Amino acid sequence: MNSHAKAVVIGGGVVGCSVLYHLARAGWRDVMLIERSELTSGSSWHAAGGFHTLNGDPNVARLQAYTVQLYKEIEELSGQSCGLHLTGGVMLADSPERMDFLRLAHAKGRYLGMETELITPSEAKAMFPLMDETHFVGAMWDPVEGHLDPSGTTHAYARAARKLGAEIVLRNRVTELTQEPDGTWNVVTEQGTVKAENVVNCGGLWAREVGRMVGLELPLLAMEHMYLLTEPMPEVEEFNRSTGREMIGVIDFKGEIYTRQERNGILLGTYEKAAKPWSPRQTPWDFGHELLEPDIDRIAPSLEVGFRHFPALQNAGIKQIINGPFTFAPDGNPLVGPVQGLTNFWCACAVMAGFSQGGGVGLALANWMVDGDPGFDVWGMDVARFGEWATLRYTNAKVRENYSRRFSIRFPNEELPAARPAQTTPLYDIMTRDNNAVMGDSWGLETALWFAPKGTAPKDIVSFHRSNDFEHVGEEVRAVRERVGVTEIANFAKYEVTGPGAEDFLNRLMTNSMPKTGRIVLSPMLNEFGKLIGDFTIAKAQEGRFMIWGSSAAQVYHMRWFEKHLPEDGSVRIHRFDQTLVGLSIAGPQSRAVLEKLADIDVSKDAFRFMEFREMAVAGCPCMVNRLTYTGDLGYEIWMPPAYQRRVYLAIKEAGAPFGIVDFGMRALLCMRLEKNFPTWFRELRPIYGPCEGGMDRFVKLEKNDFVGREAAAREQADGPKLRRVSFIVEAADADVMGDEPVWARVNGREFGTVAKSHGFGAQRFGADGGEIKGRAVPAGSGDASSIRGTEDGDWRVVGWVTSGGYAHYVRKSMAQGYVPAELASDQSEGLFEIEILGHRRPARINIDPPFDPAGERMRG
Repeated sequence: MNSHAKAVVIGGGVVGCSVLYHLARAGWRDVMLIERSELTSGSSWHAAGGFHTLNGDPNVARLQAYTVQLYKEIEELSGQSCGLHLTGGVMLADSPERMDFLRLAHAKGRYLGMETELITPSEAKAMFPLMDETHFVGAMWDPVEGHLDPSGTTHAYARAARKLGAEIVLRNRVTELTQEPDGTWNVVTEQGTVKAENVVNCGGLWAREVGRMVGLELPLLAMEHMYLLTEPMPEVEEFNRSTGREMIGVIDFKGEIYTRQERNGILLGTYEKAAKPWSPRQTPWDFGHELLEPDIDRIAPSLEVGFRHFPALQNAGIKQIINGPFTFAPDGNPLVGPVQGLTNFWCACAVMAGFSQGGGVGLALANWMVDGDPGFDVWGMDVARFGEWATLRYTNAKVRENYSRRFSIRFPNEELPAARPAQTTPLYDIMTRDNNAVMGDSWGLETALWFAPKGTAPKDIVSFHRSNDFEHVGEEVRAVRERVGVTEIANFAKYEVTGPGAEDFLNRLMTNSMPKTGRIVLSPMLNEFGKLIGDFTIAKAQEGRFMIWGSSAAQVYHMRWFEKHLPEDGSVRIHRFDQTLVGLSIAGPQSRAVLEKLADIDVSKDAFRFMEFREMAVAGCPCMVNRLTYTGDLGYEIWMPPAYQRRVYLAIKEAGAPFGIVDFGMRALLCMRLEKNFPTWFRELRPIYGPCEGGMDRFVKLEKNDFVGREAAAREQADGPKLRRVSFIVEAADADVMGDEPVWARVNGREFGTVAKSHGFGAQRFGADGGEIKGRAVPAGSGDASSIRGTEDGDWRVVGWVTSGGYAHYVRKSMAQGYVPAELASDQSEGLFEIEILGHRRPARINIDPPFDPAGERMRG
């Protein structure tokens, strides 16, 4: 074992071996993997070995597609077979709601370059004759699904890494991690100590224990997971003989089960409702190549449904039941990236779908470590997406909920209850008890979404269509636009940057010039590659002191970036308030009249102008006030310590009563920002977009100091962006866009790269033989396959995608925002665009000027 390494990867499962391989492939030869036992000694060896490319997050789906393509590469380099079986697979819908879910997934696949196809139950039966098609209403076929040999695949990564110069040390547990003042890590093992520049936690079942060595409590939990293997089945053998093909993989959402062929029988796994954690507090170090005791009673309800849906299984003998643990994060996605507050300590853990995601995780993390950026939008996997509220008990409750709902529909307006409430403001009881608020989870904080009428249940009726909140959100919007409303805005990120170097520091990080004292600016923040990684409101309170507001969900993400760029001389200090500073926003034409009753200073139009900042008393309480709101209307953001929030809120309600003040929630706020064409972070503004693409170029001051990403931003401006964020008016029916829908255009023979391909989506799909796979669906009663339509329809082509949208109640329009090729972004013609909503293509038209107050007179008034 070498005594020094540029990076030490802890853990020899499929993810650890993938990270090692990708680091070596990127040119880091001095890298080492240390495994406590043998390769695949954790979860990898007993995994069912399935792989697929579909994912609820398109960016994660992209990395899953890469993972599947990678297997041929590592087979060739390592000489080790991955045991690939590229069978394709279907998802079965038993209800209209589930069919809507598949329509959404199919539409999303259009701009990802995936060649899925919606098919009938009888077409699915032709590929999987064990099913009784009468239980289903439809299905979706994906040709790029299958299964592999978990052990062979892990060893293929490992052998490929060794051939590139990496070192693997087995049977050597890491016992301690310490760090020297210069940042070097001491990786203390049973066989000695390794000095490492970087440490990567790929500990799998032991990732919590590795994290605890550096004072980190990672939000992940191992769950028991069962699947069974049947004895040989004559129905399977006959299908193989008559067609010359292997049976496809199947997901039956109603039964919470998945199946695939295993030798001459069937492998059947469950995500049962009665989910059971394994070792919830700590993982024993001596656990290894062993299984847990099967508990068939726990999965009996799923098996009963499965036997009805697949009658042949009732007569099949059970050869073996596998019960083994594997890890989940609270939302089911991996935990990847650098840890805020620790230098050169990286995570790649909680990868529950290791054979679908392991390659993409390894690639993204290696890019991050070598180049300083993952090269992809990996927010859905970033370890920074969780805050301090994701404690051991929170994680336990949320992971059990996630596991038990793995095959359940997640509706766009559905708020899940586990581990809530985690954080509340002083107004929580008023909102829930007195105001009948329907609450949502905003980065662990309870936030009012909308207000139900008194005497009715404050509850969403979940749906892909307009639901029971529609009328009431509309009333909130109209009240704000015509009178005045108040909403809680504690769910913003709040920072204070102080010190003699504060202004230079912010000028270095932000694209906009810093404001004068008492003024506010809006500014994006870019990475070194000129991509959007932040969007902030910045106020200069006094010389050497700035207040900053941003996305709540990105607090840890942004603190990690701020800390990375802090000057070493101590001239800059950053404080993150989180919930030690809370806020209220009043908006609407009467909002100034309300504030005048509560303020002891002049807040008239000329005395307190648009985009100004004041520290002032409101209702006798010390507050900070911004003259702006996200509604795009006349309004104010009022910030105060939590101890004053109730008093300020009650005073606002009392002062606003003569003007007909209403409470409005987050859904009304987001509706009003649509009417102003305002983007939102993590939907319109993400690290795959440049500032010109995102329509933020007016906030980029190329003439100022050399800010991070300036050269790339200048190139984008000079060359012109390949795509543009646009706003659409959509002729929707009873369902509005939800995000990730494809945008179709009548191209009339024009040639230009689609947004998907110009932005890295639409990756080629490779099979086990390296040939490109075309989507194919099997018609009913036939063993032959027929081509699917793909993403072109005559003169129509999928050219972009929707990022967000909904119904804009005041202007009475269904609206969407999204990205299209720059050549089309200024064309407001009728009949040029369509947006696919739940399987129906709806006419859409670009709307360049905001439909509400296009000149901005209201918010400046």
